[in-house]
Amino acid sequence: MGALMEPPRPGLRRLPGNPVLWVKEWVRSSPGTHIWLLVIGVTSLVIASASEGLGQFLVHRTSSNIHELNEHPLPSLLISGFWIERPESFLLYVVMFELLHANVERWTGTARWLLTVGGAHIAATLASQELVLLAIEGHRLPRSMTHVVDIGVSYGLAAAAGVLTYRLRPPWRYVYFGGVLVFFGIPLVTGATFTDFGHAIALTMGFAAWPLTPAAAAEKPEEREGAEGTEGPGPGRAGGRPPAESDPSGGQESRPGGQKRPGGQER
Repeated sequence: MGALMEPPRPGLRRLPGNPVLWVKEWVRSSPGTHIWLLVIGVTSLVIASASEGLGQFLVHRTSSNIHELNEHPLPSLLISGFWIERPESFLLYVVMFELLHANVERWTGTARWLLTVGGAHIAATLASQELVLLAIEGHRLPRSMTHVVDIGVSYGLAAAAGVLTYRLRPPWRYVYFGGVLVFFGIPLVTGATFTDFGHAIALTMGFAAWPLTPAAAAEKPEEREGAEGTEGPGPGRAGGRPPAESDPSGGQESRPGGQKRPGGQER
């Protein structure tokens, strides 16, 4: 895995060999992912056990559609990310959360993961519903779309998929990047819905989260050391040595046989 993945963030424990301890450490190092999954599991049970009428009421009431955003902007933005419309899809979401969210959270840390996927969920929701509003005002969509069901966790998953690109090392990074672009790009060119536009926005925000990744942080010291190495030590610099005033060779060291070696730069 070392040749495939970027190094883990500093301070992250290695996963133990014991399966039970492995699971405990995996969950411990990605708490946000598994708390989110637990809430979705509870809300899915509520939908599955509710009558058809109550179920429809709940998914509409917790949607982040135009009507709910106007009436209850903050609750609708937050609550809509904890419900899925089809409870039978819950196990699929478990797999997706473990592959995407858990890996990203373990790598970047909970705070940065939450900032990325939470910001993408909010931005994609607002932008996609703005597109719906423009389409309604332009008479390209019926006014009933102001009450469209808009719940789910796919915007956060799209953002996590974007961030995960940087977890992989080349050339696998480029293979994965191409696959993600194809997966989310095909719906955009084959009759895109407002949700497809939201996925594209969330994915772009995931790609833009590169500065929040440990890989970006690891590159900064390397770039700084490279810049210092090209300057070389000089007078007043640590490790530098001022040239001798009486050295007629201009700071060059003599070698046997009369050859001289340039000095003044360490490797």
